[in-house]
Amino acid sequence: MDVPSKVLLADLASEIDHVPTNYVRPISDRPNLHEVETLAGASIPVIDLQGLHGPDHSQVIQQIGLACEEYGFFQIKNHGIPERMVSRMMAIAREFFRLPESERLKNYSDDPTKTTRLSTSFNVRTEKVSNWRDFLRLHCYPLEQYLEEWPTNPPSFREEVAEYCTSIRALVLRLLEGISESLGLERDYIGNNLGEHGQHMALNYYPPCPQPELTYGLPGHTDPNLITILLQDDVPGLQVLKTGRWVAANPIPNTFIVNIGDQMQVISNDKYKSVLHRAVVNDEKERISVPTFYCPSPNAVIGPARELIDDEHPAVYRSFTYQEYYDRFWNRGLAKECCLDLFRTSA
Repeated sequence: MDVPSKVLLADLASEIDHVPTNYVRPISDRPNLHEVETLAGASIPVIDLQGLHGPDHSQVIQQIGLACEEYGFFQIKNHGIPERMVSRMMAIAREFFRLPESERLKNYSDDPTKTTRLSTSFNVRTEKVSNWRDFLRLHCYPLEQYLEEWPTNPPSFREEVAEYCTSIRALVLRLLEGISESLGLERDYIGNNLGEHGQHMALNYYPPCPQPELTYGLPGHTDPNLITILLQDDVPGLQVLKTGRWVAANPIPNTFIVNIGDQMQVISNDKYKSVLHRAVVNDEKERISVPTFYCPSPNAVIGPARELIDDEHPAVYRSFTYQEYYDRFWNRGLAKECCLDLFRTSA
């Protein structure tokens, strides 16, 4: 049983008791959920941002640098985003995916170049095995350039999501200053090397899956952008590769998960790591996550920071435009090897 290309997974999942063949991973590429480590407490560092602008500033910067270097992931609390805004963002995402199929499909497209689109899996044009996910992707900076493309249903969608996007951007800019400092660069170095900046987000919907051991919400991948801020509901699903083992990054209330993207690894000249992560599904509950992807503008030229290059640390990557990188990433699909390898100076 294969799924017609324009049927959303959410509307199929409630009607079946087994995973359709085009979602089934080869035996060598399955989640092996019994092998995943679930650690007591936080599985990745939790950083309190309250001290970022006070006497603990240098300590927080040190924590950020260590997390970027050793994990590529960290969680943040006291981040300044109101709890009410976070709750509304999650509620509006849930409302959207509960709209009638006919209403949701007004936003459907399988063209990855569209700046606002609803789709399913990852890239249905190129992939051979589908992923257990529907998603609404929105470009959101500059906001006024994209707002009129966004859905108008639910009625408060544009207002609520725009407010959230604007607040997340302010948070990202604070984090970029902290990451710049942690690399020993000027505080505004990273922000000044992204061109006009870009920001987009996804509302991910992972329906309950009758056979979660056979498929993925998203298989292991690194993010092609600069930095990602993830909001997730209370249903576990995110897993991070740490020293060769998958570790569950289970939700902690009132925190965001931050991960380093490929562009940050390039700028840091391989000091900071963009690491593999994946989304798994379960047979009982739906899961919603809202990642915000912050990135260079398409024509921005990305390369290792000159201050981080010397005789002992030669440039690991050649310079390239973000558009070149992004095109290669999307055309490959979520291949296991990192897209960064295609841009190494030794490649």
